[in-house]
Amino acid sequence: MDIGIDRLGFYVPKKYIDLVELANKRNVDPNKFTIGIGQSKQAVPDLYQDAVTMAAESADQVLNDDNRKDIGLVIVGTESSVDESKAAATYLVELLNLPEEVRAFEIKEACYGATAGLQMAYNFVAMNPDKKALVIASDIARYGVNTPGEVTQGAGSVAMLVSENPHILKLNNKSVYMTRNVGDFWRPTFSKTAFARGKYSNEVYVDFFKTLWKKFQDKYDVTADDFSTMLFHIPYTKMGMKALRTLEGNIPDDKYNELSDHYQASIEISRNVGNLYTGSLYLGLISYLINGDVKPNEQISLFSYGSGAVGEIYSAEIQPDYTGFLNIDFIKKELSDRQKISISDYEDIFGKEVKNGDVTVLSDVHDKYYLSEIKENERLYKKLK
Repeated sequence: MDIGIDRLGFYVPKKYIDLVELANKRNVDPNKFTIGIGQSKQAVPDLYQDAVTMAAESADQVLNDDNRKDIGLVIVGTESSVDESKAAATYLVELLNLPEEVRAFEIKEACYGATAGLQMAYNFVAMNPDKKALVIASDIARYGVNTPGEVTQGAGSVAMLVSENPHILKLNNKSVYMTRNVGDFWRPTFSKTAFARGKYSNEVYVDFFKTLWKKFQDKYDVTADDFSTMLFHIPYTKMGMKALRTLEGNIPDDKYNELSDHYQASIEISRNVGNLYTGSLYLGLISYLINGDVKPNEQISLFSYGSGAVGEIYSAEIQPDYTGFLNIDFIKKELSDRQKISISDYEDIFGKEVKNGDVTVLSDVHDKYYLSEIKENERLYKKLK
């Protein structure tokens, strides 16, 4: 039985800042942001948006009357939880008009959460081939205004509909994974912004890739020549390149050049959106499918990493008719129609917080799903009619 991603949806907030303008505001050489980090724009979520609303927006793109009734599993991978008890996935059952006969829950392991969900979804569909699973990565990456991590913030969501006979990506059921207790990145429950040891985190990330890539080659008797494309977790676009460069000189030059070219296609959207945490790897997949020179039945590898730390490399095959099941024009329009805001406006939004008793003014809403109010400390969500 072939199992994999049948539909892909992507949501990005309607506002963004230009990172050259941010660099100038912070008295930093813009090349440090645009070349050294590899970012050009950064998504800025509105106050009525959170992991739940963005998850609903991306999922709405992959659901229709035919497949909605077949959903049996809903998983949200996020490190931007809105509640310490209630899972983001439970809100979605009502917002998306899903059947009650579903398992719905949330997975947390830094940026690895969506990959964990995808692997669970594979097993679910294998046991229930008449059912489909909805896996969503939804996050707001926050490090704080005028902090070292500010340039690697971002927001957005990627939704994946997993089923048998997938039309976008067939999962090969080949993977290697590992876990170590690593203090490279964390966000205590009392903090809305993350803490990170940036240089150390980069070192761990690269070490995980090198270790897992060797394990994958040994386990499945493959080399880089067996893959046309390698996709990476990309919280900022230069990070994946640090891992890819470990192959330089260890594989044929023409293969390394091919992988490097394909990598550039995979980071185009992330460069203009920013850090999606759990969705970063899968935004890279979307970007490659839209911007890359994709071949029918192309074999790819995917490196997923979540600080703390968990890593996994798995392989997949791009399906020849994927363009009919990925709304490329819609995604391009969503990216191009965004509104650039000033750095001062961004700082103003960042400094505000929705509190108990607050009600969202409808005229401020520019999306389908939104946080309508916080009543008795309960978050309530609505869908625009």
